[in-house]
Amino acid sequence: MKVSREQMAENRLRILDAASRLFREKGFDAVTVAEVMKAAGLTHGGFYGHFESKDDLVAQAITRALETRAGTTLDLDAYIASYLSPAHRDNPGGGCPTAGLAAQTRHQSEAARAAMTEGFRGQLERMTAALPDGDDIERRRNAIATLSAMVGAVILSRAIDDPELADEVLEATRARIEASVGKGAISNMPAVGRS
Repeated sequence: MKVSREQMAENRLRILDAASRLFREKGFDAVTVAEVMKAAGLTHGGFYGHFESKDDLVAQAITRALETRAGTTLDLDAYIASYLSPAHRDNPGGGCPTAGLAAQTRHQSEAARAAMTEGFRGQLERMTAALPDGDDIERRRNAIATLSAMVGAVILSRAIDDPELADEVLEATRARIEASVGKGAISNMPAVGRS
C-alpha cells in the first residue's frame, strides 16, 4: 500500500515529536530507533524512509523541538515562574529541549550540535528583542545570562536527589533573574524553548 506525500510528512513529524520527547526523557543513547517508531505508532521498517541514520534523527529531532516552541508569547513573569518550577523540572519529556538535551548534545554529531546552536540562537534573538532596557549589546548579554541561568538551574535541579535543595535552586535562580530583569517590567516576551 502506497502512502501519500501528506501522510509521509505527517508520519515524519510524529516520529520527530516522539523522538524529541523520548530523548528528553531518557537521553540519546538510551533510546532505540525501534522505541521511537513504536512511540510514533509506526513500524521499525519505515524508519529509513524518513532518516538516513539515528544521528540524522537526533539532529532533526533537536531542530523540530526547538522550532515548535518558538513564536508564542508569554508574560515574562509567568514564563520564568513556569520554567523554573518543579512541574517543569519533573517533566523533562514535555519540557524545554535546551534544558533536556544541551548537556548531551556535545557528544552527538556535528549536525546535532549545529541544530542546538541554531535553536539557541533563535532563543537568544527572541529574548534579546523582548528585553526592554539597554542598548543592543546590553540586552543581548542580559538575555544570554538569563537563558543560561534558567537552563542551568533546571539541569541542576533535575540532577539533585535532595528535593528541598532542588527546589531551592529553582527558587533562588528565579529570584535572581527577577531582581536583575525587574519583576513585572516586561509584559510579553517570546517563549524560548518551552511550550
